Amino acid sequence: MTSVRLPLQALLAAVMIQAAAAEPIPQPQPKPETGLHTDKPIEKQLPQPATTAEPAPLPSVDSINPDRFGAKPADAAYGAFQRGLYKTAYNLALTRAQNGDPAAQTLVAEILSRGLGVPLNAAEASKWYALAAEQGVPEAQFQYALMLLDGRYVKKDPKEAYALMQAAAEAGNQLAQFNFAQMLVQQDPGDAGLAKAVSYYERAAATGLADAQYAMSQIYANGVGGKPRDDAQARRFLAQAARQNYDTAQIDLAAWMIEGRGGVRDLKSAFGWTKQAAEGGNVAARNRLAKLYMQGIGTDPDLVLAGAWYIAARRAGLIDPDMDDFLQGLSDDQTKQALQKANRLP
Repeated sequence: MTSVRLPLQALLAAVMIQAAAAEPIPQPQPKPETGLHTDKPIEKQLPQPATTAEPAPLPSVDSINPDRFGAKPADAAYGAFQRGLYKTAYNLALTRAQNGDPAAQTLVAEILSRGLGVPLNAAEASKWYALAAEQGVPEAQFQYALMLLDGRYVKKDPKEAYALMQAAAEAGNQLAQFNFAQMLVQQDPGDAGLAKAVSYYERAAATGLADAQYAMSQIYANGVGGKPRDDAQARRFLAQAARQNYDTAQIDLAAWMIEGRGGVRDLKSAFGWTKQAAEGGNVAARNRLAKLYMQGIGTDPDLVLAGAWYIAARRAGLIDPDMDDFLQGLSDDQTKQALQKANRLP
């Protein structure tokens, strides 16, 4: 199935372009780095934007609200779906779907698109999503818009996708709000496009969508899209996204806490956020955590752990010349211990 989120590159590129045009923010000049990933020095660090947005995990059955499908809480097919009786739910919904019930059509499409109790059949799911979308079900409009953008199971149609995404966004679908904002920015990367997109990012952020919260942090951090630069607001949005385990926000928030940008300087919390992102597998965070251990920022200095976390980052393709020099300076015993610890890291 198609990713449920469009990547953030267009927004972040537009944010940086508009910020530079309005009032350039001085940035440090780090040493050149090579490798599959890059990292910047800890001190005076500006937030590094994410280059992609990971697809959201499918919601658990318990978390699914019948409103997503336009179903009523007492709906028998939806009830069976919630209890994990997917084949029963499919059979109950299919007859009603064939008779034109939009909630049942959406549920059938959902079951088919995820292969729950029946063979996965995205092409067939697209037909049901299309029928439900015609009848105004926001979840179906959103899902079918993604399929129209992707073009794998239906003929690609960006114009129709735009209209459906907008309709779903206006109806309150949080992922549609975020994705429609992305489409507006892609369509017009200038400040006018950002200004149109901001209200949709804001609405999605208010529902708790971490991608949108991160987007708003970048908008406030750079003062674009009709918003004044407001580091306190930007940091608030970073914290909201970080608490949802959005690793890029965790890294940025840690850097801001070290710098004291947008709020108090908090080295201990900065260390904690960096460690959480590193343990979650973020390569840049692993390198930054190594630097925190090396410099004793927010924690006691520990050269062995610094070496271990940098080895883990380097194995993933990140090369930092400064950290390479640090690693070379370790004793043979420290290097041996660092390697052993690196092998046990999550």
